Amino acid sequence: MIKKEMIAMLLAGGQGSRLGVLTSKVAKPAVSFGGKYRIIDFPLSNCINSGVDTVGVLTQYQPLRLNSHIGIGIPWDLDRNIGGVSVLPPYEKIGNTDWYTGTANAIFQNIDYMDSFNPEYVLILSGDHIYKMDYEVMLDFHKEKGAEATIAVMPVPMEEAKRFGIMITDEDRKITDFEEKPENPRSNLASMGIYIFNWKTLKEALITNQEQPGLDFGKHIIPYCHDKGCPLYAYEFNGYWKDVGTLHSYWEANMELIDIVPEFNLYEEYWKIYTRSEILPPQYLSDTGFAEKSIIGEGSAVYGQVYNSVIGCGVTIGEGTVIRDSIIMNHTTIGNNCEINKSIIAEDVEIKDSVKMGMGEEAENETDPHIYNSGLVCIGEKSIIPEGITIGKNVCIFGQTTVDDYQDKMLASGKTLVKAGDK
Repeated sequence: MIKKEMIAMLLAGGQGSRLGVLTSKVAKPAVSFGGKYRIIDFPLSNCINSGVDTVGVLTQYQPLRLNSHIGIGIPWDLDRNIGGVSVLPPYEKIGNTDWYTGTANAIFQNIDYMDSFNPEYVLILSGDHIYKMDYEVMLDFHKEKGAEATIAVMPVPMEEAKRFGIMITDEDRKITDFEEKPENPRSNLASMGIYIFNWKTLKEALITNQEQPGLDFGKHIIPYCHDKGCPLYAYEFNGYWKDVGTLHSYWEANMELIDIVPEFNLYEEYWKIYTRSEILPPQYLSDTGFAEKSIIGEGSAVYGQVYNSVIGCGVTIGEGTVIRDSIIMNHTTIGNNCEINKSIIAEDVEIKDSVKMGMGEEAENETDPHIYNSGLVCIGEKSIIPEGITIGKNVCIFGQTTVDDYQDKMLASGKTLVKAGDK
């Protein structure tokens, strides 16, 4: 019988609704990041760098791009005869067929998959965080403490602690209590949504709680294990970790990659980040092209000027165009004489000549101020912006727009323009 010491279950089914139009046609873990990567590359690379060679990826929302990106796992050396990577969407059963209704429910629906490897330990990961972490070190901690569940935690500033699930521990790091988004936090150790369970403990907790609506680790499984008296421990992580769940944090994490001394370094030899690469020619910078403090992806051609930006693969930037503080994703074309400021432009977008973005004063977004803020312009994938349009700040555009969609060739700050059929 196959026996694996530890297998990983990677939750990648989330919609990521706070990323607005960036995730309207693609799951959050499949969103481009850092020029050539997708968000899911980071936890997958952590697995293979940590010696975890069996990973189940649980997909649900808009999984097509994620599935084709992962394929059979070749870039991460996860194309194994035994183990490797498996994509696990919800599937029809004889009775009780359900979508995944919560993080733990998704794991519960894949008990047979996990059982087939007869693991000692199961590592639960989230597919939408940017970080490098050696899970083997966490497993050593788990064993050393004799834990039945270990939760990775990160110290956060006390004033931010109320946004997280907070763990309260004794001096040995044993969890004595925990609070979900507490008003008056008693600790600053925030759960990172990374767990190691003894498989026996996890299986029993999942089966016992299977009827809970929206079965969730933070709400149901961890409290159940705690109430039963299972030894729970907090593993403190002090490296770089970013939840790129909002447009601003996504933009910020990309911008941090191009700092002179980046806090999160993509160029380290000993901890590589792997991805599926298309076969593309090298980048091209013409005699009129210029780039400063930027990442330029493979196959991109720059005829304009790029400052402090992250440019994906296969992007074309026209002559006389100036791009600042922006993220341009794969296969987008930007015409000549454009001015692009603090914008996030998704994949396969076409921006015609003389378009200006991120202009004028800020105004609150009229439809989703909690999503479109921080002065950013956000353009959804496959959108078209016609020639000579001026666009303000905190703006969202999605769809193949024409000049008639803009009053006086303008879209003021705070406006949302979504073409029917692209919702």
